This record gives sequence, C-alpha cells and structure tokens, in this order.
Amino acid sequence: MAEEFGKSVEDGLKLSKRLYFGKDRAVTPPKPPLSMEKSSEMLLPMAPMVYAVISDPAIVDNPDMPSYQPHVHGRCDPPALIPLQMTRIELEADSYLDSVIVRVSGSWRVHCVMGSKSCDCRIAIPMGEQGSILGVEVEVPRMSYSTELIAMDDKKDMEKEGRPENGGFLKPHIFTMAIPKVDGGSSLSIKVSWIQKLLYRNGEFSLIVPFSFPEYVTPPVKKLPKKEKIQLNVNSGNGKEILCKTTSHPLKQLKREAGKLGFLYESEVLTWTDIDFAISYSVSSSHIYGGVILQSPSVHDVDQREMFSVYLFPGDQSSGKVFRKEIVFVVDISRSMEGKPLEGTKDVLFGALTKLDLNDSFNIIAFNGETYLFSSSMELATAETVEKAVEWINQNFIAGGGTNILLPLKQALEIVSNTHGSVPVIFLVTDGAVEDERHICELVQSHLTGKGSICPRIYTFGIGTYCNHYFLRMLAMISRGQYDAAYDVDSVQSQMQKLFVKGLSTVLANITIDAFNDLDDVEVYPSRIPDLSFESLLIISGRYGGNFPETVKAKAVLGDLSNFVVDLKIQKAKDMPFDKIFAKQQIDLLTAQAWFSENKRLEEKVAKMSMQTGVVSEYTLLALLETQKGNQATESPRTHKLSHKTDSLKVDSQGCRRILLPNLCVGFGNLTATAENIPPGAEETKLPEAAEIIIRAASNCCGSMCNRCCCMCCIQCCSKMNDQCAIALTQLCTALACFGCLECCSQLCCCGNEGS
Repeated sequence: MAEEFGKSVEDGLKLSKRLYFGKDRAVTPPKPPLSMEKSSEMLLPMAPMVYAVISDPAIVDNPDMPSYQPHVHGRCDPPALIPLQMTRIELEADSYLDSVIVRVSGSWRVHCVMGSKSCDCRIAIPMGEQGSILGVEVEVPRMSYSTELIAMDDKKDMEKEGRPENGGFLKPHIFTMAIPKVDGGSSLSIKVSWIQKLLYRNGEFSLIVPFSFPEYVTPPVKKLPKKEKIQLNVNSGNGKEILCKTTSHPLKQLKREAGKLGFLYESEVLTWTDIDFAISYSVSSSHIYGGVILQSPSVHDVDQREMFSVYLFPGDQSSGKVFRKEIVFVVDISRSMEGKPLEGTKDVLFGALTKLDLNDSFNIIAFNGETYLFSSSMELATAETVEKAVEWINQNFIAGGGTNILLPLKQALEIVSNTHGSVPVIFLVTDGAVEDERHICELVQSHLTGKGSICPRIYTFGIGTYCNHYFLRMLAMISRGQYDAAYDVDSVQSQMQKLFVKGLSTVLANITIDAFNDLDDVEVYPSRIPDLSFESLLIISGRYGGNFPETVKAKAVLGDLSNFVVDLKIQKAKDMPFDKIFAKQQIDLLTAQAWFSENKRLEEKVAKMSMQTGVVSEYTLLALLETQKGNQATESPRTHKLSHKTDSLKVDSQGCRRILLPNLCVGFGNLTATAENIPPGAEETKLPEAAEIIIRAASNCCGSMCNRCCCMCCIQCCSKMNDQCAIALTQLCTALACFGCLECCSQLCCCGNEGS
C-alpha cells in the first residue's frame, strides 16, 4: 500500500508538469533520489498533505490559466496523486503529562484540475509517537465533512463495508481518507486532530510532530502571503519547574507558571517549513517523585464516577541502583520472521547482552515448532559467556518452522523460578498468533499466584499485524510487565530497543498505592501496576466512587531490595482533558480483558468509551459524514448506530451521507497467516506484472514526456497561438499518437524514466 502510494505520487508529480503558471513558474518535482529503490518511500507524506486523485490525466490543467494540453490516451490505474498547493497552515499542541493533543488546520487548493472538472482528494496525516487519530473536519464549496465513530452489531459483516479507497493506514503512523468530487480551482479547509506520546529519555521529554513540507506544495504566486503559526502549551501536571532544552523553530515564550509553559511561533514565509516541529524539555528533580490528579466527569460522560491519575517520575536516576538482572530472552524464529524482523531482533539482543553487568545472569530460548535453549540454567553475563551467546545466536537464529509459544514460555518460567534477590524478566518476541492464547494467559496467571512479592515479569513484543496484540498485552499486564509493538518491519529494531531498555533499568518494583485500599469502588488501568524504569515514567489512571483520601502514599521495593515510600501530592485539575489523554490506554487494556474473558458487556463498554472520546477501537468503525451546507442533522453522530446490512454509502433521514472507512485496528491475530508463515507486511497487495505495464503506459506516458523540456515549451507556445493554429497542432499530435501502440508507449516511458 505504501509503495503503491509513493509510485502514485511520483506519477502525479510528472503529470503536474503539464501545468503552466505564466511568468511565475511550474510546479517543480523533487530531485531524483540517490537510490531508485527508496524513491517511493521518500515520497510518503512527512507532514499533513492533500492530493488530487487523478484517474483521467486529460483533466489536469491550471484552472486559472488554461493552456492547450497534449492529449493523453488511457487512464491512470491506480490513480496518480498530485500534491495540492497549500495556502495556510497552523499547528497547536497541548502537552499533558506524557501525552500531546495535536491540532492542525490549513487550506489547500485544487490547482491542477480544470475548472469545469472535479476529482477526489486524498488527505494524508502522518502522526508522531504512538499517534491515534481523533477527528477530521473538511469544508469545501457546498459541502462539509466530519469523521465520527459508529458502533456496530456485527463486526465481521461491517468490516466488509469500508472500501480501501475511502481511507485507512498507509503505514502505522500515516492515516489517509478521501473527500469525493472536489471542483477544480476550489479550496479545502481542513482541521485534523490526533493524540500522540512524548518520548522520555535521560530525564528529558521530547515532542516531534511531522511538519516537513516538500517544496512543491508552495504556491507559485510570489505575492501570495504565506503564514506559518505554531502554538505549544506544556502542562507537566506536577507544578515543578520546566526547563526548555531545544526547539526546531524560534518559539516566543508567552506564559511561564509552575509546571506550565506557553510558546508561539508566527512568521511570514516564502516557502513552507521543511523540518519537523520538535521541542525537548526537562522537569527538574533529583529523586523519585509523584502525585495524584483528580477530576470530575463532564455532564455528557457515560461514566459519572470521579476520575484520577497517579504518576511517578524517576527523576535523575543516573546514579541510582537498578535491580540485578535475571533475564530470559524468548524469541520466535519461525519462517515468517525471516529477514528484517529476525535481523532486527538479533541486533537488539546483541546490544542488550553487552549492557549486562558481571553479576547479572541470562538465558536464551529460540522457538518455532520446537525450542532451542542456549543453556539448561541461567548463566552469568561474563565477557566469555556473552561471546558464546552471540555465536550461538548466529548459529541457531535461522528462520524456519511453525509457531508454538506455550512450550518455550513454560520453560522460561521454570528457569527463572529459583532466582533470588532480583526481579526476573522474560522478554517474549513473536510475529504470530496461536490457538491456545487464552490457555497461556491462564497458565501464567496460575503460575504467578503465590510466587511471593517478586514474581517474573513478562515483557511482550509483537511484530506485524498477524500476531494477537491483545493476547500479548494481556500477558504483560498479568505479570506486571510491559508491552510494545512494531507494526512496520522497518521499525522493529528501534521499538524493540525501547522495550528492552525499560526492562533492563527497573528502579522500583511491586508498586502499590495505599489509597486504593480505602475506596469501595475503584477501577485502575492497568489493574496490576507495572514497575518504574529510569528510562520511562509511570502513569496509571482510573475511576472511583466515594471520597478520595486526603493523604496518599506509594510503596515499593528499591533495587537494593529495601522498602521505598513516597508521599503523593494531590491536586485537582480542570484544565486537563482526562477523557482524551487516558482513553487510548484504557480502551486497549479493556479490549485485552474483553478478549480474554470473552465478555460482551466489556465490548459494549469499550464501544461507548470509543464513541465518547473519539479514539478508535476494535468495536467501532470510523465513518465520514457528508453534509450539504445549510442541512444540519438533528441526530448526534456519536450515538448513531448502523445496521450491519448497510452499504459503504448510507443516506440518513436528514439527507446526510455516511462513508465507511476500513477497520483501522489490528484485530485479534491471524491464525491462518501464522500457520502459512506469511511474513509481516505481506498483507500489502501487489499488482501483477501485466497490470504494471499498462499502468506505466497509461499514467507515466505524459509524465515521462513532461520530463523533457519540449513538452513544457509546447504548452507555453500553444498558450500564445491563435485558436486555429493550436487546434491544428493538437490534432496532428493526436493523430501521430494514434499510430503508436501501448507497448511502444510503455517502452518510451520506461526509457524516459531510466534516463531522467
């Protein structure tokens, strides 16, 4: 999907050379990439973008300055994507604790389609760390569009309704959706919002928002004012001093209070920004600290219980003592792991082994249909043993066979059952789903019951979309471990490294909050509190009934096995959108519990939370609501429920049309794909070779010719001819084109591509 999208943009940039802008300039495509293999990847959006979807290249023209265009035979299949010119852009980001709500608004113009024609427009929204789309609003002449989440009675049937061309994910962090039939020369006003996570490392928070616009979205009109605006509000939630470290743009400080900062960047520019918006800051503290934030629900909240959030920050723990490490690495080496998944896992594993201290111990279990042990017991991490382990990995990490998770996990639990003076950790890495996942969770749950104060933690990592990520999340939650994933094989190494760092740097274990024992009605996410690492902060949230205690203490065990107690400061916050910043965590954990218990009431609860907060879930679908201006629907879209017999286009009683998007979630694993050892990423369909030849002939013919200066000169010349001469020249070119055949055209285009 992503590769096809990049090729379509490449075709669109070639088509855009047909456009003539008088004495200003034509839209200039980017310079050819150094590696042709990476060209399509480099054309993926790195900022919010809008594209004209061109199936018929004959409609491509400047709507303000029509010119005589050489006729193009055939259609673009898949359609070419011409990046639209951007006329306005504003970014606003509000940071709370470890989450950021990002809102982007801007205007784009359909500058590449004749005024008498129309085309679909595709919006592409790249998001930052663990980004989740919240909503999109679009205004075009005569129509307005907005996204909504709808519940469904029968998910299996509903999933078939959303068509891929309506939208979905190009990559796990790039969301797209289509706006139908926008007239050439008209403008789209777009507002989009999403939520993403802050990165935390070495005591510093960092925010990165994709905001790098290519040069060819800048309008060619030199006198057109172009204004960029970025506004950032930081609320650390703890009242401590915030120290700004680095910024990508010259931000002006507007507000500075205890625990809060406000910044603004506003500038008239010649070309749009070509760097992502980034900022890093630290919250000063030399020790572990925490707090409790309380908030009352809104009147529209489906759950009227009070809300709370408890946070623990590791502070400056560079000299703090971490737990002695006893670790078992359990790694999937089935045939589907071949290539990037397994190579990335090996590299991260090598790095983790070299960071172990001499008094740490480890073991390695590789598994497919069978298991392969590095050692029958834990081994001290001496230089000699680590060297032997690296050699063993290179010899045994050979992809092949099926997937059996139960056996290696049981072996790992037995190996760490006799550890003392440490928090034993099991790292489980897999890309597959298995039939006995609920049995595995039950087995681990019973194994950990009565194992004393420090039981093994299971850190789970899922690769691709075929494994059951809710099984892995549940497994981690049961054991006080943590979960992470790489849906894209290119991000396996970076994401896995983050998880390994957390598991290797525990500073607080067995954390309990005494206030929870004093509440009759309390719901905590996650239900079993994970450990605190010096490379991450710990945030738990939930609901409660009754009166929250006036004093709260957090108790835990330190790395030297001594007891730790810290008083948590309580504050009430009215300016934090609790329903948004904690919704993703709560929805994911509840979905894992609903899967494990097969509880329909929990599924319904997740669906209600999803529709209320705007965060997508496994039990809701995202739809685009089309409303004719002046026609207001009386029914609240958030509460609308579609029958499973609906089409992907549904018109309600108010004349509003709903366009369903494909399911945006990962599902509950794919047993068939795992059994057949289909590698992660193979779900992206590829066109057959014959179809590719036709596409290149139809959609690249004009583009390749446009790479030659003669085509642009012809357009400029035709625009200055009288009508009779231009028509005669156009008819001559058309007649000559008819003598050619499709294969000849394709060869010409391919040669043109290779030579350009």
